[in-house]
Amino acid sequence: MNWANLATYLRILLIPVVIACFHSTFPSANIWAAILFSVASATDWLDGFLARKLDQGSEFGAFLDPVADKLLVTVILIMLVASYPVLLFATAVIITRELLISALREWMAGKGNRGVVEVAFSGKLKTTVQMIAIIALLLANDDYPRWIWDVGFYALHFAALLSVYSMLLYFKNAWDFLREE
Repeated sequence: MNWANLATYLRILLIPVVIACFHSTFPSANIWAAILFSVASATDWLDGFLARKLDQGSEFGAFLDPVADKLLVTVILIMLVASYPVLLFATAVIITRELLISALREWMAGKGNRGVVEVAFSGKLKTTVQMIAIIALLLANDDYPRWIWDVGFYALHFAALLSVYSMLLYFKNAWDFLREE
């Protein structure tokens, strides 16, 4: 066990806590859900930083980090869709992209070509917009100005567009290997 992996575990452990806050009736529950989601999101950066800074990179950490990322985003998006069905299409696009890219990365790694589908700027931009959208959607409620919901709604749909764009770039980079099959 190392500090980098502990940060990743924290991301996973915060998922049910965010859900509990979102569905609770205590005052400022939406703020707590957004804060805890923000902390969980920040552990994505933190685990990589710690792995590099403390030389704690490991095969298990390299496996667990993207799993934790996808669990956090997917579970929270599904929770939001349960409360706001209007988010279904964007959520479906984002989750579908995550599954396809995970499968592509796994396949490319099996072929010894993991570097072809390394995380690109478009994927990082998608993740950033997606996190902002989710934070705004967690914050939004009837006591807050409508623009908070609007930021979340439009940012999530923009993240869905970025998801498709980045997915196409990843598949383009892998195209020569895919054609050989």
